[in-house]
Amino acid sequence: MRFHALGIPHTITREDYSACAFTQKVLKWCRMMTRRGHTVFHYGHEHSDVECTEHVTVTTRADLELAYGDYDWKKEFFKHDVSDHAHQTFYTRAISEIEQRKQPRDFILCFWGRGHTPVSDAHPDCIAVEPGIGYLHKFSTNFAVFESYSIMNQTYGFCEAQPRWYDAVIPNYFDEKDFTVTLQPDDYYVFVGRLIPDKGVAIAVDITQKLGVKLKIAGQGDLKALLGVDELPSHVEHVGYVEPAARNELMRHARALFAPTHFNEPFGGVVMEAMMCGTPVITSDWGAFSEIVLHGTTGYRCRTMEHFLFAAKAAPRLDRAVVAQWARANYSLEPVAVKYEEYFRMILDVYEGAGFYEYRQADTRQNLDWLTLRYPAQEKN
Repeated sequence: MRFHALGIPHTITREDYSACAFTQKVLKWCRMMTRRGHTVFHYGHEHSDVECTEHVTVTTRADLELAYGDYDWKKEFFKHDVSDHAHQTFYTRAISEIEQRKQPRDFILCFWGRGHTPVSDAHPDCIAVEPGIGYLHKFSTNFAVFESYSIMNQTYGFCEAQPRWYDAVIPNYFDEKDFTVTLQPDDYYVFVGRLIPDKGVAIAVDITQKLGVKLKIAGQGDLKALLGVDELPSHVEHVGYVEPAARNELMRHARALFAPTHFNEPFGGVVMEAMMCGTPVITSDWGAFSEIVLHGTTGYRCRTMEHFLFAAKAAPRLDRAVVAQWARANYSLEPVAVKYEEYFRMILDVYEGAGFYEYRQADTRQNLDWLTLRYPAQEKN
Protein backbone atom coordinates (compact mmCIF):
# COMPACT_ATOMS: atom_id res chain seq x y z
CA MET A 1 0.00 0.00 0.00
CA ARG A 2 1.03 3.62 -0.58
CA PHE A 3 0.86 6.33 2.08
CA HIS A 4 1.50 10.06 2.21
CA ALA A 5 2.24 10.79 5.89
CA LEU A 6 1.90 14.46 6.83
CA GLY A 7 4.20 15.70 9.58
CA ILE A 8 3.14 18.25 12.18
CA PRO A 9 3.70 21.74 10.71
CA HIS A 10 5.08 23.38 13.86
CA THR A 11 7.53 20.64 14.89
CA ILE A 12 10.28 18.48 13.41
CA THR A 13 9.67 14.76 12.95
CA ARG A 14 12.45 13.28 15.01
CA GLU A 15 12.90 11.59 18.37
CA ASP A 16 13.93 14.59 20.46
CA TYR A 17 10.49 16.16 19.92
CA SER A 18 9.08 13.61 22.35
CA ALA A 19 6.92 16.23 24.11
CA CYS A 20 4.60 16.26 21.07
CA ALA A 21 2.62 13.01 20.98
CA PHE A 22 1.46 13.69 17.42
CA THR A 23 5.01 14.15 16.17
CA GLN A 24 6.01 10.87 17.75
CA LYS A 25 3.05 9.11 16.15
CA VAL A 26 4.17 10.30 12.72
CA LEU A 27 7.76 9.24 13.39
CA LYS A 28 6.93 5.76 14.61
CA TRP A 29 4.11 5.17 12.13
CA CYS A 30 6.50 5.76 9.23
CA ARG A 31 9.06 3.45 10.81
CA MET A 32 6.48 0.76 11.54
CA MET A 33 4.89 0.62 8.10
CA THR A 34 8.07 1.13 6.08
CA ARG A 35 9.52 -1.93 7.80
CA ARG A 36 6.42 -3.86 6.71
CA GLY A 37 7.29 -3.14 3.08
CA HIS A 38 4.78 -0.37 2.35
CA THR A 39 5.58 2.78 0.38
CA VAL A 40 5.65 5.71 2.79
CA PHE A 41 6.26 9.32 1.78
CA HIS A 42 6.86 11.69 4.69
CA TYR A 43 6.21 15.42 4.31
CA GLY A 44 7.75 17.69 6.91
CA HIS A 45 10.64 19.82 8.14
CA GLU A 46 14.04 19.77 6.44
CA HIS A 47 15.72 18.45 9.60
CA SER A 48 13.35 15.52 10.06
CA ASP A 49 14.93 12.15 10.79
CA VAL A 50 12.39 9.62 9.56
CA GLU A 51 12.58 6.02 8.39
CA CYS A 52 10.49 6.07 5.20
CA THR A 53 10.56 5.45 1.46
CA GLU A 54 11.15 9.15 0.78
CA HIS A 55 11.30 12.24 2.97
CA VAL A 56 9.97 15.37 1.28
CA THR A 57 10.92 18.76 2.74
CA VAL A 58 8.01 21.22 2.92
CA THR A 59 9.15 23.49 5.80
CA THR A 60 12.54 24.81 6.84
CA ARG A 61 14.24 26.24 9.91
CA ALA A 62 13.57 29.70 8.53
CA ASP A 63 9.84 28.95 8.24
CA LEU A 64 9.56 27.95 11.91
CA GLU A 65 11.62 30.95 13.04
CA LEU A 66 9.44 33.32 11.01
CA ALA A 67 6.27 31.78 12.45
CA TYR A 68 7.30 31.39 16.10
CA GLY A 69 10.45 33.38 16.70
CA ASP A 70 13.19 32.14 19.00
CA TYR A 71 11.61 30.33 21.97
CA ASP A 72 12.62 27.31 24.04
CA TRP A 73 9.95 24.69 23.34
CA LYS A 74 11.59 22.37 25.88
CA LYS A 75 10.51 24.77 28.62
CA GLU A 76 7.46 26.41 27.06
CA PHE A 77 4.48 24.74 25.43
CA PHE A 78 4.51 24.48 21.63
CA LYS A 79 3.27 27.48 19.67
CA HIS A 80 0.99 26.80 16.71
CA ASP A 81 -1.93 28.19 14.74
CA VAL A 82 -3.32 26.85 11.46
CA SER A 83 -3.24 30.39 10.04
CA ASP A 84 0.44 30.98 10.81
CA HIS A 85 3.29 31.00 8.30
CA ALA A 86 4.51 27.49 9.13
CA HIS A 87 1.11 25.90 8.57
CA GLN A 88 0.30 27.85 5.42
CA THR A 89 3.71 27.10 3.93
CA PHE A 90 3.32 23.43 4.85
CA TYR A 91 -0.06 23.29 3.06
CA THR A 92 1.11 24.93 -0.15
CA ARG A 93 4.25 22.86 -0.52
CA ALA A 94 2.74 19.54 0.58
CA ILE A 95 -0.13 19.91 -1.90
CA SER A 96 2.38 20.47 -4.70
CA GLU A 97 4.74 17.66 -3.67
CA ILE A 98 1.95 15.10 -3.29
CA GLU A 99 0.71 16.02 -6.78
CA GLN A 100 4.10 14.93 -8.16
CA ARG A 101 4.07 11.54 -6.39
CA LYS A 102 0.50 10.35 -5.93
CA GLN A 103 -1.32 7.50 -7.59
CA PRO A 104 -5.09 6.95 -7.48
CA ARG A 105 -6.29 5.56 -4.14
CA ASP A 106 -3.14 6.40 -2.27
CA PHE A 107 -3.77 7.19 1.38
CA ILE A 108 -3.16 10.69 2.79
CA LEU A 109 -2.66 10.49 6.55
CA CYS A 110 -3.89 13.53 8.46
CA PHE A 111 -2.13 13.07 11.80
CA TRP A 112 -2.94 16.69 12.73
CA GLY A 113 -6.67 16.28 12.00
CA ARG A 114 -8.27 19.49 10.78
CA GLY A 115 -4.80 20.97 10.75
CA HIS A 116 -4.10 18.80 7.70
CA THR A 117 -7.40 18.85 5.79
CA PRO A 118 -6.34 21.67 3.41
CA VAL A 119 -3.82 19.18 2.02
CA SER A 120 -6.13 16.16 1.79
CA ASP A 121 -8.98 18.26 0.35
CA ALA A 122 -6.71 19.25 -2.53
CA HIS A 123 -6.37 15.58 -3.56
CA PRO A 124 -9.87 14.04 -3.76
CA ASP A 125 -8.52 11.14 -5.82
CA CYS A 126 -6.62 9.97 -2.72
CA ILE A 127 -8.16 8.52 0.45
CA ALA A 128 -7.89 10.77 3.50
CA VAL A 129 -7.61 9.06 6.89
CA GLU A 130 -7.03 10.51 10.34
CA PRO A 131 -4.87 7.65 11.67
CA GLY A 132 -4.67 8.31 15.41
CA ILE A 133 -7.25 10.61 16.99
CA GLY A 134 -6.05 11.67 20.42
CA TYR A 135 -8.19 14.70 21.19
CA LEU A 136 -11.88 15.64 21.07
CA HIS A 137 -13.02 17.37 17.88
CA LYS A 138 -15.44 17.14 14.99
CA PHE A 139 -14.64 14.57 12.31
CA SER A 140 -12.09 15.82 9.79
CA THR A 141 -12.11 12.84 7.39
CA ASN A 142 -14.52 10.10 6.30
CA PHE A 143 -12.25 7.48 7.84
CA ALA A 144 -10.95 7.76 11.39
CA VAL A 145 -8.75 5.74 13.72
CA PHE A 146 -9.06 6.44 17.44
CA GLU A 147 -6.43 5.74 20.09
CA SER A 148 -8.98 4.22 22.47
CA TYR A 149 -12.62 3.21 22.68
CA SER A 150 -13.03 5.94 25.25
CA ILE A 151 -12.15 8.78 22.87
CA MET A 152 -14.09 7.13 20.03
CA ASN A 153 -17.32 6.96 22.00
CA GLN A 154 -16.79 10.43 23.44
CA THR A 155 -16.35 11.75 19.89
CA TYR A 156 -19.55 10.10 18.66
CA GLY A 157 -21.42 11.73 21.54
CA PHE A 158 -19.74 15.09 20.93
CA CYS A 159 -20.63 14.94 17.22
CA GLU A 160 -24.11 13.52 17.93
CA ALA A 161 -23.21 10.86 15.37
CA GLN A 162 -23.97 7.19 14.93
CA PRO A 163 -20.96 4.82 14.83
CA ARG A 164 -19.37 4.52 11.40
CA TRP A 165 -18.41 1.06 10.09
CA TYR A 166 -15.09 2.26 8.72
CA ASP A 167 -13.80 3.87 11.87
CA ALA A 168 -11.63 1.78 14.18
CA VAL A 169 -9.74 1.77 17.45
CA ILE A 170 -6.01 1.15 17.06
CA PRO A 171 -3.91 2.03 20.10
CA ASN A 172 -0.85 4.21 20.22
CA TYR A 173 2.37 2.33 19.40
CA PHE A 174 5.92 2.30 20.70
CA ASP A 175 9.27 0.91 19.63
CA GLU A 176 10.26 -1.47 22.40
CA LYS A 177 13.92 -0.95 21.48
CA ASP A 178 13.60 2.54 22.98
CA PHE A 179 12.93 1.11 26.43
CA THR A 180 14.92 -1.03 28.86
CA VAL A 181 13.29 -3.29 31.44
CA THR A 182 14.61 -2.92 34.98
CA LEU A 183 13.48 -5.41 37.62
CA GLN A 184 15.13 -3.69 40.60
CA PRO A 185 14.09 -0.01 40.75
CA ASP A 186 15.54 2.87 42.76
CA ASP A 187 13.79 4.65 45.63
CA TYR A 188 11.81 7.34 43.75
CA TYR A 189 8.49 7.73 41.93
CA VAL A 190 8.08 9.65 38.69
CA PHE A 191 5.65 11.95 36.89
CA VAL A 192 6.18 12.74 33.20
CA GLY A 193 3.97 15.10 31.23
CA ARG A 194 2.99 18.67 30.47
CA LEU A 195 2.87 20.68 33.66
CA ILE A 196 -0.77 21.70 33.54
CA PRO A 197 -3.47 21.22 36.22
CA ASP A 198 -5.42 18.60 34.25
CA LYS A 199 -2.48 16.19 34.27
CA GLY A 200 -2.76 15.87 38.06
CA VAL A 201 0.81 16.66 39.02
CA ALA A 202 -0.33 18.30 42.28
CA ILE A 203 -1.97 15.02 43.31
CA ALA A 204 1.30 13.17 42.70
CA VAL A 205 3.08 15.73 44.88
CA ASP A 206 0.49 15.30 47.67
CA ILE A 207 0.66 11.48 47.58
CA THR A 208 4.44 11.30 47.78
CA GLN A 209 4.55 13.97 50.48
CA LYS A 210 2.12 12.00 52.65
CA LEU A 211 4.22 8.85 52.18
CA GLY A 212 7.54 10.60 52.69
CA VAL A 213 9.03 9.37 49.41
CA LYS A 214 10.90 11.04 46.53
CA LEU A 215 9.16 12.28 43.39
CA LYS A 216 10.94 13.22 40.16
CA ILE A 217 8.92 15.34 37.74
CA ALA A 218 9.72 15.81 34.06
CA GLY A 219 7.93 17.97 31.52
CA GLN A 220 7.36 21.33 29.86
CA GLY A 221 6.10 24.17 32.01
CA ASP A 222 6.68 26.09 35.25
CA LEU A 223 6.23 23.67 38.14
CA LYS A 224 6.52 26.30 40.86
CA ALA A 225 3.84 28.43 39.25
CA LEU A 226 1.60 25.41 38.81
CA LEU A 227 1.90 24.45 42.47
CA GLY A 228 1.70 28.08 43.60
CA VAL A 229 4.95 27.96 45.58
CA ASP A 230 8.22 29.89 45.65
CA GLU A 231 10.24 26.77 46.44
CA LEU A 232 9.49 23.15 45.61
CA PRO A 233 8.83 20.72 48.47
CA SER A 234 12.02 19.03 49.62
CA HIS A 235 10.91 15.61 48.35
CA VAL A 236 10.31 16.89 44.78
CA GLU A 237 12.90 17.24 42.02
CA HIS A 238 11.99 18.90 38.72
CA VAL A 239 14.32 17.50 36.06
CA GLY A 240 12.78 19.53 33.22
CA TYR A 241 12.31 18.26 29.68
CA VAL A 242 13.78 14.81 29.05
CA GLU A 243 14.73 13.47 25.64
CA PRO A 244 14.18 9.78 24.80
CA ALA A 245 17.34 8.23 26.28
CA ALA A 246 17.03 10.22 29.50
CA ARG A 247 13.30 9.45 29.68
CA ASN A 248 14.05 5.73 29.46
CA GLU A 249 16.54 5.99 32.32
CA LEU A 250 14.15 8.08 34.42
CA MET A 251 11.20 5.74 33.93
CA ARG A 252 12.92 2.38 34.18
CA HIS A 253 14.49 3.12 37.55
CA ALA A 254 11.28 4.51 39.11
CA ARG A 255 9.25 2.51 41.61
CA ALA A 256 6.09 3.57 39.78
CA LEU A 257 4.80 6.29 37.47
CA PHE A 258 1.94 8.60 38.45
CA ALA A 259 -0.69 9.68 35.89
CA PRO A 260 -3.63 11.00 37.96
CA THR A 261 -5.11 12.79 34.94
CA HIS A 262 -8.26 14.84 35.60
CA PHE A 263 -9.75 14.57 32.12
CA ASN A 264 -10.86 11.80 29.78
CA GLU A 265 -7.36 10.76 28.69
CA PRO A 266 -7.46 9.62 25.03
CA PHE A 267 -4.47 7.35 25.60
CA GLY A 268 -1.71 8.65 27.86
CA GLY A 269 1.48 7.65 26.09
CA VAL A 270 3.76 8.07 29.11
CA VAL A 271 1.80 5.34 30.90
CA MET A 272 2.60 2.86 28.15
CA GLU A 273 6.20 4.04 27.96
CA ALA A 274 6.61 3.33 31.66
CA MET A 275 5.07 -0.12 31.27
CA MET A 276 7.44 -0.80 28.36
CA CYS A 277 10.20 -0.42 30.98
CA GLY A 278 8.38 -2.75 33.38
CA THR A 279 7.49 0.17 35.64
CA PRO A 280 4.00 -0.11 37.22
CA VAL A 281 1.63 2.84 36.78
CA ILE A 282 -0.81 4.60 39.09
CA THR A 283 -3.59 6.38 37.22
CA SER A 284 -7.07 7.79 37.47
CA ASP A 285 -9.93 5.45 36.52
CA TRP A 286 -11.34 6.87 33.31
CA GLY A 287 -10.47 7.40 29.69
CA ALA A 288 -8.04 5.04 28.01
CA PHE A 289 -6.59 3.97 31.35
CA SER A 290 -9.53 1.60 31.82
CA GLU A 291 -8.39 -0.14 28.60
CA ILE A 292 -4.61 -0.20 28.92
CA VAL A 293 -3.95 -0.52 32.68
CA LEU A 294 -4.65 -3.99 34.09
CA HIS A 295 -5.73 -3.15 37.63
CA GLY A 296 -3.64 -5.03 40.16
CA THR A 297 -1.39 -6.49 37.45
CA THR A 298 0.34 -3.65 35.57
CA GLY A 299 -0.70 -0.91 37.96
CA TYR A 300 -3.68 0.57 39.79
CA ARG A 301 -6.55 2.84 38.76
CA CYS A 302 -7.74 5.12 41.56
CA ARG A 303 -10.71 7.28 42.57
CA THR A 304 -9.73 8.73 45.96
CA MET A 305 -6.63 9.79 47.86
CA GLU A 306 -6.92 6.62 49.94
CA HIS A 307 -6.83 4.59 46.71
CA PHE A 308 -3.77 6.49 45.51
CA LEU A 309 -1.95 6.00 48.81
CA PHE A 310 -2.63 2.27 48.75
CA ALA A 311 -1.57 2.04 45.11
CA ALA A 312 1.68 3.91 45.73
CA LYS A 313 2.62 1.39 48.41
CA ALA A 314 1.40 -1.67 46.50
CA ALA A 315 2.56 -0.92 42.94
CA PRO A 316 6.28 -1.54 43.63
CA ARG A 317 5.38 -5.11 44.62
CA LEU A 318 3.90 -5.89 41.19
CA ASP A 319 5.86 -8.15 38.83
CA ARG A 320 7.76 -5.79 36.57
CA ALA A 321 8.42 -8.54 34.01
CA VAL A 322 4.66 -9.03 33.67
CA VAL A 323 4.14 -5.29 33.28
CA ALA A 324 6.61 -5.20 30.40
CA GLN A 325 5.16 -8.33 28.83
CA TRP A 326 1.69 -6.76 28.61
CA ALA A 327 3.00 -3.55 27.05
CA ARG A 328 5.34 -5.14 24.55
CA ALA A 329 2.97 -7.88 23.40
CA ASN A 330 0.19 -5.45 22.50
CA TYR A 331 1.53 -1.93 21.99
CA SER A 332 4.88 -2.33 20.23
CA LEU A 333 5.24 -1.72 16.49
CA GLU A 334 4.75 -5.24 15.14
CA PRO A 335 1.34 -6.09 16.64
CA VAL A 336 -0.03 -2.61 15.96
CA ALA A 337 1.13 -2.70 12.33
CA VAL A 338 -1.09 -5.76 11.79
CA LYS A 339 -4.08 -3.74 13.00
CA TYR A 340 -3.35 -0.91 10.58
CA GLU A 341 -2.93 -3.27 7.65
CA GLU A 342 -6.30 -4.91 8.34
CA TYR A 343 -7.92 -1.49 8.64
CA PHE A 344 -6.54 -0.07 5.40
CA ARG A 345 -7.50 -3.23 3.51
CA MET A 346 -11.07 -2.73 4.71
CA ILE A 347 -11.07 0.82 3.36
CA LEU A 348 -9.68 -0.29 -0.01
CA ASP A 349 -12.63 -2.67 -0.29
CA VAL A 350 -14.89 0.38 -0.32
CA TYR A 351 -13.19 1.56 -3.50
CA GLU A 352 -12.15 -1.70 -5.14
CA GLY A 353 -14.79 -4.16 -3.94
CA ALA A 354 -18.29 -4.29 -2.52
CA GLY A 355 -17.51 -2.34 0.63
CA PHE A 356 -19.24 -3.77 3.70
CA TYR A 357 -20.45 -6.77 1.68
CA GLU A 358 -17.04 -7.60 0.20
CA TYR A 359 -16.13 -11.17 1.20
CA ARG A 360 -13.59 -12.33 -1.35
CA GLN A 361 -11.16 -13.21 1.47
CA ALA A 362 -13.70 -15.29 3.36
CA ASP A 363 -12.39 -18.64 2.05
CA THR A 364 -8.72 -17.77 2.48
CA ARG A 365 -8.64 -15.84 5.75
CA GLN A 366 -6.58 -17.63 8.37
CA ASN A 367 -7.58 -15.59 11.41
CA LEU A 368 -9.46 -12.55 12.65
CA ASP A 369 -7.20 -11.71 15.55
CA TRP A 370 -6.40 -8.08 14.69
CA LEU A 371 -8.38 -7.02 17.78
CA THR A 372 -7.02 -9.77 20.03
CA LEU A 373 -5.05 -8.74 23.11
CA ARG A 374 -2.26 -10.92 24.48
CA TYR A 375 -2.58 -11.06 28.23
CA PRO A 376 0.52 -11.76 30.33
CA ALA A 377 1.10 -15.21 31.72
CA GLN A 378 1.30 -15.19 35.50
CA GLU A 379 2.27 -17.87 37.94
CA LYS A 380 -0.66 -19.20 39.92
CA ASN A 381 -0.40 -18.96 43.70
